[in-house]
Amino acid sequence: MSGDSDGAEIRVVCGPTAAGKSAVAMWIAERDPTVLISADSRQVYRGFDIGTAKPTPAEQMRVPHRGIDVVDPTERYSAASWAAAAEAWIEAAQVTSRRPLVVGGTGLYLRALFEGLFEEPPLEESRRAALEGELASIATPELRRWVETLDPPRAHLGRTQLLRAVGVALLSGRRMSDLHRDHATVPRWRPRYLLVDPGIALAQRIGRRLDEMLDNGWPEEVQRLMQTVPPDAPAWNATGYDAVRQLLLGQLSHAAAREAILISTRQYAKRQRTWFRHQLPKQSVTHVDSSMVGWQDVVQRWAAGDTSGEAIA
Repeated sequence: MSGDSDGAEIRVVCGPTAAGKSAVAMWIAERDPTVLISADSRQVYRGFDIGTAKPTPAEQMRVPHRGIDVVDPTERYSAASWAAAAEAWIEAAQVTSRRPLVVGGTGLYLRALFEGLFEEPPLEESRRAALEGELASIATPELRRWVETLDPPRAHLGRTQLLRAVGVALLSGRRMSDLHRDHATVPRWRPRYLLVDPGIALAQRIGRRLDEMLDNGWPEEVQRLMQTVPPDAPAWNATGYDAVRQLLLGQLSHAAAREAILISTRQYAKRQRTWFRHQLPKQSVTHVDSSMVGWQDVVQRWAAGDTSGEAIA
């Protein structure tokens, strides 16, 4: 992602899931009047709260949040739609005494906001549907191997993006990564990133957070959602929700469900790390580990625009 735009600077706190970026963003916001704009493709869905680590009602009362509870679970919500909404949220914040701060781990949302997205080439609906039917039975690791051949720069992404990459490559004859490059737009905003990552401690953080979710209402949340949300709703694709459904249906034991969620979450974090490592411009990134002594000093300097100090990584 280019860091050479002349647009207004926007602060972005990003990092893999469970890294502590939300806590860092709240720490900033409670010291400097801020509007937090969530760049999380899972938190946009109403009712899907605990499993997406959505800010609590108390946190949302303390600091204004945007990008939370945007659409119903049955609606499809694109990165382009989020970026358009985020521009409006940023503009609204800028006319007040609060500064916008984008926080989240969905790389495609950040790309859409700071680079813009192209319109995918039109695909014949019958061919697209037939291909989706063929690909539905292919396991994600195998699908990833396909993309490593068809469009290597996108091979680290999640299943939905992998399916799109295969579909566009096979049906249009063009790689999505090439289309992104060829249709790049002049960014309106100039991002400055704080990348929150605890390093090897992330695996333990993921495990602790998962246990807290399971012990503090996640199964009950899913039980309620199952009463009203159709099983094919897009919101169910959020990491872990399918395993909790299987737990409630008696298809998985508690231990098996926990292990499935743990594995999928760690895999998701690995993909996020890969994206941040390869897509963020190094000159615009400050690293911090919020579990280390002195992290507040690094964050405070970064939030104020001073990135000359040593980052804690």
